[in-house]
Amino acid sequence: MSFLRELWVFMRVRKKYWLFPVVFLMLLLGGLIVLGQSSAVAPMIYTIF
Repeated sequence: MSFLRELWVFMRVRKKYWLFPVVFLMLLLGGLIVLGQSSAVAPMIYTIF
């Protein structure tokens, strides 16, 4: 959690708010990859794409 806090402080101090959607999409896609590996959610993820 400290990494996310430091990232937020960096974006706020340097006015890099455009990074927030990029980081959010990367986390979302990473979560989909992890869920799609070997879980019961995998068939639903594969039907989306």
